[in-house]
Amino acid sequence: MTDVRTFRGACYAAARSTGGRVLEFRLATEVTPNFDQGLIAYRERTVAVVRAHDSAVLAVAEPRIVGDGAVDCGPLIFVDAPELVAALAVSQPVFQVLTPADLDGPFDATAWPHVSPYDIKYWRPGTLGEALFNYWD
Repeated sequence: MTDVRTFRGACYAAARSTGGRVLEFRLATEVTPNFDQGLIAYRERTVAVVRAHDSAVLAVAEPRIVGDGAVDCGPLIFVDAPELVAALAVSQPVFQVLTPADLDGPFDATAWPHVSPYDIKYWRPGTLGEALFNYWD
């Protein structure tokens, strides 16, 4: 598990090295979602760097709106951003940065022992992304 300060630092460093600008951080303060977002704007699009609360895992996804009554709670849509993924991996090697190919693949519970066996049985994640980044209560 990593702290918010390390996450923020990784987002700022990666944004600087890829020509992006950090817009805001959307930090989950409730039980759900189990991830935080750092929004990075580029000329052509805005992406969210997502950080799982219970592991040192990052990914890049379409931004989600949470809080203030607006909750977008479907599965995250992970996006290809090879330069940003590489920059995140270099800026904070404490994080494992996963790609859409990794996250859209099958979930192997033995490889991710921190994911609750109860949650696996109840929610039945179909992909690694669903298991690591979710709105489960």
